Amino acid sequence: MDFYRSHVLVCGGTGCTSSGAVSIEEMFNTQLQAKGLEKEVKVVRTGCFGLCEAGPICIVYPEGSFYSRVELKDVERIVDEHLLKGRIVKDLLFVDKAANVTDIATSINDVTFYKKQKRVVLRNCGVINPEVIEEYIAFDGYKALGKALTEMTPTDVVNIMKKSGLRGRGGGGFPTGLKWEFTQKAVGDIKYVACNADEGDPGAFMDRSVLEGDPHAIIEAMAIAGYAIGAEKGYVYIRAEYPIAVKRLGIAIGQAKELGLLGQDIFGTGFNFDLEIRLGAGAFVCGEETALIASIEGERGMPRPKPPFPAQKGIFGKPTLINNVETYAVVAQIILNGAEWFTAMGTEKSPGTKVFALGGKINNTGLVEIPMGTPLREVIYDIGGGIPNGKAFKAVQTGGPSGGCITAEHLDTKIDFDTLTALGSMMGSGGMIVVDEDNCMVDFARFFLDFTVDESCGKCVPCREGTKRMLEILNKITSGTGTLKDLDTLEELAYAIKDSALCGLGQTAPNPVLSTMKYFRDEYLAHVVDKKCPAGMCKDLLQVVIGDGCIGCTACKRVCPVDAITGEVKGVHVIDQSKCIKCGACIPKCPKKVIVKQ
Repeated sequence: MDFYRSHVLVCGGTGCTSSGAVSIEEMFNTQLQAKGLEKEVKVVRTGCFGLCEAGPICIVYPEGSFYSRVELKDVERIVDEHLLKGRIVKDLLFVDKAANVTDIATSINDVTFYKKQKRVVLRNCGVINPEVIEEYIAFDGYKALGKALTEMTPTDVVNIMKKSGLRGRGGGGFPTGLKWEFTQKAVGDIKYVACNADEGDPGAFMDRSVLEGDPHAIIEAMAIAGYAIGAEKGYVYIRAEYPIAVKRLGIAIGQAKELGLLGQDIFGTGFNFDLEIRLGAGAFVCGEETALIASIEGERGMPRPKPPFPAQKGIFGKPTLINNVETYAVVAQIILNGAEWFTAMGTEKSPGTKVFALGGKINNTGLVEIPMGTPLREVIYDIGGGIPNGKAFKAVQTGGPSGGCITAEHLDTKIDFDTLTALGSMMGSGGMIVVDEDNCMVDFARFFLDFTVDESCGKCVPCREGTKRMLEILNKITSGTGTLKDLDTLEELAYAIKDSALCGLGQTAPNPVLSTMKYFRDEYLAHVVDKKCPAGMCKDLLQVVIGDGCIGCTACKRVCPVDAITGEVKGVHVIDQSKCIKCGACIPKCPKKVIVKQ
């Protein structure tokens, strides 16, 4: 076994990889070899660290020095100064943007983004090399599977899952233990276990990051589930747009088979279990479990009426257990640590933690894992670092296209399944999109509905036709041709679709519209009655004008892409509204700040 005095952990998640992390890793190895340090320092490619906004990220241990936005030119300095001379390169360290904090974080332990979290699902992400099974085993990997197979009966496993109170993290929050029990008791000579890794919500990447950073956690959990319900075969349904996750999951399955942790007679107990990856084509509707089943079977991914539920009739007509990635990711920890350990986190009705993909108008975009019941304000301002450029928080959309918005008046809301539902939103898979004062909430709702219309499978009339009619009305409103009657029709359609669509995705499609109409009705009225967009986002409802105080510097004229601005040097300039495309390029160029949207 080789021993190293230092380890350089380089983020290998999709975000950092797209920013050049692979080249940075290669440069570290090149520089270490050039300095003769290759036997003293090891470079490790990990999964996502979570703080995506700061990528590419490199952490040097044992100090825990958190280097952010690392470029190729920075690598030699880190090797020369830190790894060779023992001097931390402070100007490359992460600057904490959390509320009331402007410090340089000399260690990852100093970063508020991490201090406020409780990492259970993400415990190994950014810590181990996901392509080396021995590193997972070193962190108690497959110990829970061994315990389940040698010390517990299948009913014991189901009972501990029921006692834990774990609720499905894929959207609806159905009790996981009950789902396992229903499938265990279902009559069938063949049963299946499935993992929903489709994750189609805009801005959501929780499941992807877990599979990229800790794929063995899902494999182990699915094997445990197979033992509990009496299944010998499992499917991981993952979208093909996740190439890194697909590759690492495939490597992990191969390694588990080589060590006898998948396949025949696992741990000499006579239990057999194998896994197969099925790639999805990126259809949002395949996140719905019956559509996912159809896709696995080779059919077009379209929902089926329920009942029968998958626990009674699922893949190939056999009883099937389906959970999403995040739900499986905590199973082994519950088996090892006990149900009481899990229920000690979170709230009574929503125990444990939840992972959110924090994005939009927020300083610290990335993955956060918090105990259920954490106030939204803490997520936005402490972990998320607040809103960029001193702008005011306006709302956060949770649950993606199926969810709703939470406004500034609800910032002290404690996040759990029931509280979000009471506010007209939902937990969903965990997308959390923040908007500020510059966002138009009518256009925001239109964006999500446009996505739903595009992704509808078309099987049922309410979703196929109803959402299109809703989108047409929203397009009228944002273009300035909407009427008060349109608002009534929009609301009426929304409730009709909720009551009549075939699947959960269709039933929740109107949520962003209903939520924004509830909390921001004044904006809808401004669009319809005053023909104005208060946020200045809807181009058909605004003008870009040059106000009093123009000094004729020509800065605006030089950047206008359509030559809509006229005026002589030192003379007052004017914007020709017939030519203006309302791009706003001229606004930040004006030294006197007299160009405005109105």
